[in-house]
This record gives sequence, structure tokens and C-alpha cells, in this order.
Amino acid sequence: MSGFATLLHGNALRKLSQIAYASGADWLSHSRPADLQPTPFAVAYQDNGTRLLRFVRADQESRGPAVLLVPSMINRWYVLDLRPGASLVAALVAAGLDVYCVDWGAFGDEDRHLTWDDVLTRLGRMMRATRRIAGQDRVGVLGYCMGATLASVYAALHPEHVNAFVNLAGPIDFAHGGALAVQTDPRWFDPDAVAAAGNISPQQMQSGFVALRPTQQWSKWVGVADRFADDLAVEAFAALETWANDNVAFPAAAYATYIGDLYQRNLLVQGRHCAMGRRVDLGAMVCPTMVVTASRDAICPPPAALALLDCCGAKEKSAVQVSGGHVGAVVGGRAARDLYPRIVDWFAG
Repeated sequence: MSGFATLLHGNALRKLSQIAYASGADWLSHSRPADLQPTPFAVAYQDNGTRLLRFVRADQESRGPAVLLVPSMINRWYVLDLRPGASLVAALVAAGLDVYCVDWGAFGDEDRHLTWDDVLTRLGRMMRATRRIAGQDRVGVLGYCMGATLASVYAALHPEHVNAFVNLAGPIDFAHGGALAVQTDPRWFDPDAVAAAGNISPQQMQSGFVALRPTQQWSKWVGVADRFADDLAVEAFAALETWANDNVAFPAAAYATYIGDLYQRNLLVQGRHCAMGRRVDLGAMVCPTMVVTASRDAICPPPAALALLDCCGAKEKSAVQVSGGHVGAVVGGRAARDLYPRIVDWFAG
């Protein structure tokens, strides 16, 4: 009996009803998986709605080098600590590292005037708190997706604070931005007009991502239907679907700069992007730098991220490609085997 036929019978049908209504917002209120964010943490510092999380170790007195994780500001941080067996955070903690993560929080209507510089200033405060609490002048930094773009800007402006860097699928050269670059082409897209209406809602941004692969919304449900007898596969799907529908608004002012300066004018890779009153020179990044790309990444095509290795001033560089898409490469079945050990070695070594 095929997976689809199985759906028509008893337990499988009941299981489908539990998942189907829970897509999107309903999922969060009715069927949120219990094992999300499995690694215990304490809030080490807070700046308005943004928190610095420090992950708890059993041997609190024995900590290795500190690492600050910087996720995208429009996605929830826990994609890096999604569930048991699919957690970069857990792998870093298990290796003895002192692990911190920026939780950007949820931006409200009152944050519509939060600028790109304001976001970088907030990231700087998270970095200073990490260094102070860890008792280390220089710490490792890993940025994921847009978080890697932000972290690269910070590392270029403050190279003395970073002892190792990982760009995990974060765009640097937006000329290679793929379909998202086409969507935001200035010939037909005006970010200032969009931002004039206020924060960009999760629904607005999701529509752009759905447009990259319009049939994926159907194909993912067909795929899980064919694996309905596999409880682990269904649990993994539920966890990822929950995170994917748990997004936050993009502050309007920061959005206008991100799209205008980076996607449309591609100023960062050209060395002409200005932030915090200074020109951002990626060549100032001299710490060991790794770039991780995903083979089927439609959000950040590999050349967009790999450009950092051409621009930075590091003597020790590494390029790692893993299988999967933008998110699947980080939390998919192969991540714990293929990706996490490489990142652990980069920071621990």
C-alpha cells in the first residue's frame, strides 16, 4: 500500500488531521512539537526585545572558547537548536565550547524606524556582552543566512574582537543572489515604497520565498505522506514546519537599506557599503574564515557566500559544501554527520 493510500486509513488519517490544520499559525497554537529548542539556556543579557542566550553545560566551571551564533533577524533563532539530533548548538556545547546565541526577538510596529545601523549597534552590544561574560577578548562568530551578512559587516568593522568566523549560507556578493536578486531588481522593485507602509510582515516575505519554488508547498506534504509510517520523519517535518511558520517582521528602515544597498547596488562586496559611519572593508577580516554553502540553496546560491573568501584578508580560509537546501543542509538528516563536526573543529581547533 502506498503512502497516499495509507492516509485513508485509521491512525494515519488521524495523524494527518493533527498536522494539516496545524500548518502556519494554527500549528503554533495547536500542535507545537514538545522537543523544540532542546538545549537548556539562560538569558545572559537583554537589549529591548533582543536577548543573548547562553547555553547550559553540565560542567559549568569548564568551558572552552566562546562562540556567538548570529541567526537571521527575520527568522527565529532555534533553527540552530531545532530538535534532538538536529542541533548545531548541541554539537557545539557537547564539544566543550561556551556557546551564545542572539535571539533577535519579535519586532513590533514601534520598530519600523529601526535602521540597519541600529541593528548592527544591537549586535555590537551582544558581542560585548559575550566577550565580557566569557572573559575573552576575542570570540568565534558564526552567522547564518542574513545573520552571516550582518556578522560579516561587524567583523570587518571590529576584526580585533573575532578570532574565528563561519559564514553559514549568508550572501556577500548579491550579484549572485539568484531568484531573490531578480525579484528585487530595481527596474521593478522599490524597497523604499514597500517600507513606507511600515514593517514588512512575515506573510509578505514568505510570499517571496514561496515564489522561488511555487510547487514546494504541495510537494513537501506529498513527501511526508509517503513517509507517514516513519514517526521520526513525521516529527522532523513537524519541527521544521513549525519553525518555518514562526517568523517575525522585518523593520522597515533596515529592510530598505538591506535591499537597496546590498541586493540592488551590491555595495558590500565592492567595498562601498557604509555602516556605523564607516566604510565596510571585508579585507579587514583577518581571522580564520570558513564559508559553508549548500548544494541546492535557492536563498543564498553558493557563489554569493563564497565571495567572502575572495574579499577577506584571512590567511586561513576554508570552503565547505554540504548537500541540501538553505535550511535542510543545517537541520537535515546529514547535518549532524557532515556539517556539525566541521564547524566544531573550526572553532575548537
